[in-house]
Order: sequence, then C-alpha cells, then structure tokens
Amino acid sequence: MQSFYPERFEREMACSELDWLRWLPAAVGEYHWKQQPGSAGVRIGDGALGLKWQVAAPRVVGLISLPVLRVSFRFAGVDAPQRHAFMTRFDLYMQRGGG
Repeated sequence: MQSFYPERFEREMACSELDWLRWLPAAVGEYHWKQQPGSAGVRIGDGALGLKWQVAAPRVVGLISLPVLRVSFRFAGVDAPQRHAFMTRFDLYMQRGGG
C-alpha cells in the first residue's frame, strides 16, 4: 500500500475489462457510484473520484499473456486523508495474490 495518493494518477491493471467491472462494485464499497461505458464516477463525501479505463495490448512474458487495463484516477474535492482511506480499501480489494 502507498502512504500517499495524489489527486491524479494512472495505473496499468493486469485484468480484463470484464474482471474490472466485476470487482469494481465491491472495491468501491458503500460509496455511491455510477458507471458509464469506459468510466465511472464515485461520490466521496463532498468530493468525487472519476475513473476512466481503456483496454491496452496484453503484456507478454515468455509464454504468458496478461491482460492490461489502463486506468486513470482523478479526485476532485477529496482531501489527502479521504483519498488514502478510500484507496487503501480499494487497493486491498483489487489486489490479487499468486504464489
């Protein structure tokens, strides 16, 4: 987990859009949110988080091909402690283990 989450950042997620959409409701938790094609808006207190995603070319490592989803996070009116609390839960939910 990170100790600080800026107002704007991007990530590459190793998941398909179908997986992302299946995991997103639980990762957002009790916050009110609305999904649109390729994006979602989440109300966080008096502020909001805008999510936009785009399917990218798979990452190939040897014989393994991993899906890639580019996701942008844009917080507005959400202070650093609120961003940290939201993203800590979000990251824990989205984390996938291997072994």
